[in-house]
Amino acid sequence: MAIQLSDHFTYGKLLRFTVPSVIMVIFTSIYSVIDGLFVANFAGATPFAAVNIVWPFIMIISAIGFMFGSGGSALVAKTLGESHSYKANRIFSMLIYLTIIIGIVFAAVGLLLIKPILLACGVEGELLKQSMLYAGILFPAIPALMLQVMFQSFMATAERPKLGLFVTVFAGVCNFILDALLIIVWKWGLSGAAWATAASQFIGAAIPLLYFAFPNKSLLHLGRTKLYIKALIKTCTNGASEFMSSISMSLIGILYNYQMLRFIGEDGVIIYGIITYVNFIFLAAFIGYTVGSNPIVGFHYGAGNKNELKSLLHKSLRLILFAAVILTFVAEVSASQIARIFVGKDAHLTAMTIYAFRIYSVSFLLSGFNIYASGFFTALNNGLISAVIAFSRTMIFECICVLILPILFGVNSIWSLSA
Repeated sequence: MAIQLSDHFTYGKLLRFTVPSVIMVIFTSIYSVIDGLFVANFAGATPFAAVNIVWPFIMIISAIGFMFGSGGSALVAKTLGESHSYKANRIFSMLIYLTIIIGIVFAAVGLLLIKPILLACGVEGELLKQSMLYAGILFPAIPALMLQVMFQSFMATAERPKLGLFVTVFAGVCNFILDALLIIVWKWGLSGAAWATAASQFIGAAIPLLYFAFPNKSLLHLGRTKLYIKALIKTCTNGASEFMSSISMSLIGILYNYQMLRFIGEDGVIIYGIITYVNFIFLAAFIGYTVGSNPIVGFHYGAGNKNELKSLLHKSLRLILFAAVILTFVAEVSASQIARIFVGKDAHLTAMTIYAFRIYSVSFLLSGFNIYASGFFTALNNGLISAVIAFSRTMIFECICVLILPILFGVNSIWSLSA
């Protein structure tokens, strides 16, 4: 029997509903890591560094997709809980159409500004050339990336988390196959990796778009709509924390790369790139659970079921604590294997990566609570508290530390700021 948002959720039912979202986000992270592995092992160190230089800028531009996905799905779930399905679908349709328009505009502006920004960050020579090559291919795909991110949230709200998982897996497999063909077989190098990633993003956006555009048995459908100003503002305030998290994480990535180029050089950018890729996988479990559980919270908040909300919160905190301990242990014991997969041919770089990752991975003990707390308030349609939690942790504390710690205690101290 299909699980519905209106159900009472035991531990078993909660896990069955959220696990597809967890796997979906983890798989998205894994195929991003595989993309990096192909570049690092078959295209070279400089192209790999270029990927890590450009990607934070892509995430900044596409942050609105995270905001509309998390904030919009919370509002739509709440509206469904209030038994206003017609209005919920109109809001859903408006957000999808707006994302396409905004994505096209932002991609065009990003293409114009990326080179002077990279130059200002100290990127030059062959690294600048490779970075511009990667950006030139991936920036036009930003609208698809925004939609792909949004649909990861809305698939759960539509009570179709398994379909969301299928789309993510299919897009990831396509990315993997294209990476192998374009980079290894056809020797396209970094451009091959960029085309493979762009193609997977278009696939991840097109399938859900077609699903919701045609008649289906889910709670959500694309159709005629209009500009609902109040709903748009509520979506933005709901999703402010996810927007700020995406922006701040990208800015931190840019600051990390800037500091790495100053204190270590290109090797530092490579080490941080490896940590970033692996960090995606470990945090994906918490992000996926939050994405999967938020529509449940939003629905019961809209329906006024306070006892169910308390039950969901207590169960979620216990599950996150258990996962945090397990993931931190796994990260610590697997640090050397992870480093060798990426840079095993360079003993010095491998040792530096192991040292950095073992310090960094302590942060997994607490990061799940931060992610869920912010997401829980988003689901409650309380964007202010959600944004304060996200903003304080990332934009304020982490940005200050990434600038100050290397000056006071040396560059190795930078790995401890997340912990």
